[in-house]
Amino acid sequence: MSATDDDPTDDLTVTPPKTWATGLPAVTHALGYALGQTTVRRTALTLLTVNQAGGTDCPGCAWPDPGPADRHRNEYCENGAKHIADEATSRRVTRDFFRRHSVAGLGAKSDLWLNQQGRLTEPMVKRPGAGHYEPIGWDEAIGLLATELNALDSPDQALFYTSGRLNNEAAFLLQLLARAYGTNNLPDCSNLCHESSGSALNETLGIGKGSVTLDDIHHSDLVLVVGQNPGTNHPRMLSALEETKRNGGRVIAVNPLPEAGLMRFKHPQKARGILGRGTAIADRFLQIRPGGDLALFQALNRLLLEAEDAAPGTVLDRAFVEEHTTGFDDFAAHARTIGWDDVLAATGLRREEIEDVHREVLASRSVIVCWAMGLTQHKHGVPTIREVVNFLLLRGNIGRPGAGVCPVRGHSNVQGDRTMGIWERMPQPFLDALGREFGFTPPTAHGLDSVDGIRAMLDGRATVFLGVAGNFVRASPDSDATERAMRRCRLTAHISTKLNRSHTVCGDTALILPTLGRSDRDVQAAGEQFVTVENSMSEVHLSRGRLAPASGHLLSEVAIIARLARRTLGDTPRIPWEEFEADYGTVRDRIARVVPGFEDFNTRVAVPGGFRLPNPAGARVFRTPSGRAVFTRNAFTMLRAPAGHLLLQTLRSHDQWNTVPYAMDDRYRGIHHARRVVLVNPADLEALHLADRAEVDLVGVWHDGVERRARNFRVVAYPTPPGSAAAYYPETNVLVPLDSVADISNTPTSKGIVVRLEPASAGG
Repeated sequence: MSATDDDPTDDLTVTPPKTWATGLPAVTHALGYALGQTTVRRTALTLLTVNQAGGTDCPGCAWPDPGPADRHRNEYCENGAKHIADEATSRRVTRDFFRRHSVAGLGAKSDLWLNQQGRLTEPMVKRPGAGHYEPIGWDEAIGLLATELNALDSPDQALFYTSGRLNNEAAFLLQLLARAYGTNNLPDCSNLCHESSGSALNETLGIGKGSVTLDDIHHSDLVLVVGQNPGTNHPRMLSALEETKRNGGRVIAVNPLPEAGLMRFKHPQKARGILGRGTAIADRFLQIRPGGDLALFQALNRLLLEAEDAAPGTVLDRAFVEEHTTGFDDFAAHARTIGWDDVLAATGLRREEIEDVHREVLASRSVIVCWAMGLTQHKHGVPTIREVVNFLLLRGNIGRPGAGVCPVRGHSNVQGDRTMGIWERMPQPFLDALGREFGFTPPTAHGLDSVDGIRAMLDGRATVFLGVAGNFVRASPDSDATERAMRRCRLTAHISTKLNRSHTVCGDTALILPTLGRSDRDVQAAGEQFVTVENSMSEVHLSRGRLAPASGHLLSEVAIIARLARRTLGDTPRIPWEEFEADYGTVRDRIARVVPGFEDFNTRVAVPGGFRLPNPAGARVFRTPSGRAVFTRNAFTMLRAPAGHLLLQTLRSHDQWNTVPYAMDDRYRGIHHARRVVLVNPADLEALHLADRAEVDLVGVWHDGVERRARNFRVVAYPTPPGSAAAYYPETNVLVPLDSVADISNTPTSKGIVVRLEPASAGG
């Protein structure tokens, strides 16, 4: 798509879904997108350095890189190539652009159009009552934000939000600024996506991260890929699963939708992937109803217990259970009560399918369960992941080679941001260490997460919002409520590389603070800088940009945060913000003294490939109150939709990164030139008396009586589980009620929305 004033509209065509992923088409699509954004030289410079040791870490997903000696010269996937090209674009958004386009006019544009306009080039401000953004100098912009922060009656009236794109150094400084200012209001994208993983794993294993390494994936006997689509969301995972298969392991896919990448993978960097048939990835595919994963793992656990009853001492790892766990008896008593009628109704599977998986588990010494938002974004997301842990604990599949838990994070540094302290509920030992290092007493009261932050803005309890990276308005649930909340603020400010919807939903005053991208060279007073990130498997490595910045007016995220801190806090407490801005190594020195596992940070991260943080659960050290891994008792839950309604899950298209579409296509699912589509099982279309390609509104059903309507969608017959449907976000975020959240984690329930389909209404 070219950067014009023409906003693309849906012009739906449908082809049969693909039965394999990647191969030569992925290469051509990636190069085509890159060359449509910038020059051949800039494309080569970015692609040849991305994910290389000492190069630029891909700003996309958090899947780990192979060791430096094992990396391919082109160590990136199709979506990573598109993402880095999107950031390296030669297109620019200047002050003339904002003169031509009002805030209201920009608000009427699509997410795709906004992103395609290019890189932001200078600070902009929308003043109270104004209809346009206008240029503002950095000193005035930061002073304006600092003045608003210092005018608040309480520090808790401010929100400091970040997405996982932020690097470790900037994340550490942001949380330091917020806590020195006096608040733990540090909502982040994890609240919206993977908080259920952290909640469940902290409770059961004592650490909110996965326990496996890439080598574990390669050498596992059995990998269950549950509630995720690697082919679109983290394609390099398919390379790892191909290695699993080549080493004799097996893969089981559990998902409501058939996904091309889990059927067959054609590795674009191997001859067999270009010329041959590629590798069949999933040995079994269980097409489960949305939300049925809890019941599936409860059934598997009951089968394992019954198998142990039939052959004592041969099925469960009794030594591990007795030495390293607690709560087994209560869990086991409950697991035996799970009834098959309930399981089959909740999962939509046949009993034989589940028993076949059980036999595969019995034949496997090492088992890994990988999952993503298909598990986390349900009301019962935390119990589901706890049940996954139960499943692994029964046979000692934690802390053993080729075995463990593997939550697959979406952003490139979402895990690192949490490690650096971006969390509204950081443990007291972290706060104590931070206070000792910088000579102040951090606040101890828990802050606001993303959902509660929206509630606070709606209620007037929070009136200043600072977003660092990301697109909060489009990432959040209940779009109408989120937009009302943002517009109630006195000031909204966003540190961003590109234009997005959040810039069009303004407080009385709004700031756009443009920053360097991951691929840009970052030169400060002490010389050229690098930043660091942490991937999904606790590996920390450096990232260094190679491109000339998009504008001479850009500041790094570290510089913006450090300058804001100086203007807001002054010399109290005495923190060397200028030193931090000048030399990021000084930030890493402080991280090394505050965050466990980062000792001698600067030296260790300079080693090609970086280092891996300690993972106690991977060593069978469980930092729970009992010092043991915890079996849990989880009540059976089944998602239900009334007659004439469907269970809707939101998802992203193949040509999309988080909230940002790169094109109007989803070629693996056969959807072209359209995004406002809803995928529905043909039998449900017949029962609902709807024709394929009919125009409908999606109407959310929730007990608060508020009508939530996503207008003007086209129905596409698709092999979804009966009684369910699927549609793309962020277009369908409007249907997710703010109060519909996962128990314990407070994560929005974007994978289990009850909707009805009505003929399209006028005025959409």
